[in-house]
Amino acid sequence: MKQAEKIRVFALGGVGEVGKNMYVVEVDEDIFVLDAGLMFPEDEMFGIDMVIPDISYLVEQQERIRGIFLTHGHDDHIGAIAYVLRKITVPVYGAKLTLALMEEKLKEQGITSKAKRIEVHADSEIVFEKAIVSFFQTNHSIPDCLGVSIQTSQGAIVYTSDFKFDQTPVGICRTDFGKMAKIGAQGVLCLLSDSTNAEKPGYTGSEAIVGQEISDVIYNAHGRVIVACFASNITRIQQVLNAARDHRRKVVIMSRHMHKVIDIAVRLGYLKLDENMIISMGEVDRYNDRDLVILTTGNQGEPMAALARMAKQAHKYINIKEEDTVIVASSPMPGHELFIARTIDALYRAGANVVYGQRQVHVPGHGYQEELKLMLNFMKPKYFIPVHGEFRMQKAHGKIAQAVGIRQDAIFLIEKGEVIEFRNGHARLGGKVPSGQILIDGLGIGDVGNIVLRDRRLLSQDGIMIVVVTLSKQEKRVVAGPEMISRGFVYVRESETLFEESIKIVKEIVEKSMEDYVIEWSSLKTNIRDALSQYLFEKTKRKPMILPIIMEV
Repeated sequence: MKQAEKIRVFALGGVGEVGKNMYVVEVDEDIFVLDAGLMFPEDEMFGIDMVIPDISYLVEQQERIRGIFLTHGHDDHIGAIAYVLRKITVPVYGAKLTLALMEEKLKEQGITSKAKRIEVHADSEIVFEKAIVSFFQTNHSIPDCLGVSIQTSQGAIVYTSDFKFDQTPVGICRTDFGKMAKIGAQGVLCLLSDSTNAEKPGYTGSEAIVGQEISDVIYNAHGRVIVACFASNITRIQQVLNAARDHRRKVVIMSRHMHKVIDIAVRLGYLKLDENMIISMGEVDRYNDRDLVILTTGNQGEPMAALARMAKQAHKYINIKEEDTVIVASSPMPGHELFIARTIDALYRAGANVVYGQRQVHVPGHGYQEELKLMLNFMKPKYFIPVHGEFRMQKAHGKIAQAVGIRQDAIFLIEKGEVIEFRNGHARLGGKVPSGQILIDGLGIGDVGNIVLRDRRLLSQDGIMIVVVTLSKQEKRVVAGPEMISRGFVYVRESETLFEESIKIVKEIVEKSMEDYVIEWSSLKTNIRDALSQYLFEKTKRKPMILPIIMEV
């Protein structure tokens, strides 16, 4: 392995937010990309389906990229891969299940990428000119979750990805303690570690307890049991299937997204399933309620969307009724707490017995403070970058690092695009690279930006007022209108005076413009917009979006 003069580390997503994980390590001319995740939209992103990182820097530098290394199959780590491979063709490394879930994403997007797929496992080692990339197994809520170590001449850059330390794990998700200790003993230059639960003291609960809790709830339920979880939480799905089998219930898998994940996991041997247990939605009426478990998730694989429709009696197939038991087997995504609280409220109103926070039917897949300390003690990094979390989580993780003996000036709380540069084993801030977020709405990728979002926000707050005027330029007169159309601003029938006065204002502006022989469409529209906006704000203290439409005959 040759001497590395300069190492640069930065995030294109996953800092200052939960989700959208994408981290970049540059070892001289070689670029290594860690994960390519998406984020679900925040409340103020009206109509947006998902958010992905801005990869313009990687597109410019794609000749230098040695590979994209995917750590596991959750959407916040692989959800953007289809969009990335549309723009760049580079090798993709990942474990068996991760690559299979990636292929499904590419198929959904209709992408046939020529990018090389290279399967790796916890003992794989890939040798490059100035770095050796190796992996270590971590415990998370999906099998095949790997941490990544990029060994350089200055020391290792280690990315933990998502992890927790469960002493009684379920299935094959076992932490490779020995490998982690070995990497730490060899010398870690910089650690990038998961900050999601850095504010929570103690340890996460064990998956073994969750399995027993779910089984108890299903045993004691008098009617149907509806379980909402993430489509990719294979551990949780296995526990529900086991409990349904033990209590002789049939299982209905409602989401197409979940069906695909389950089919892949069964085919690869990560999920054990008795085919006789599974029934279609069309067969539900042939069974007693006490004989059914319904597994549900949303279109994007998030847990609550379909449940919200069921609670409002608006679902195409299954709606909530008295005697139903609903298990919410997921943690709320940051920013979605209000939506979840409202959904749970609606479930109670519909007559369901809801089981969520008060019983341990779910434990997070991300370590609490004591587990984060253990990871820091295993790795003993010279420098530390808390990632995968909002800024307050990164800050809390920084304090944890100080508590285990890392100097404050060796901890970097970075923003997207901020570069940390290493030379001769010493770190310093190294400028910025282009970064940001790309919004996806329907089939549009990046065509909705800040201006469109601002307009959507204005429409949601004060509505819109459309003014239609038809003019004859030759005769210098108003042929028709002005006509006012209002949506989301005021109720027209109760605001006749307001509209009459508004029409008068517009008419005066148009007529004055024609008298002065100045019929310049843009200035006329601006004058109408300014005068109406001022008048409507004086009368209503609202600022609707005003859209003048001038037509000529």
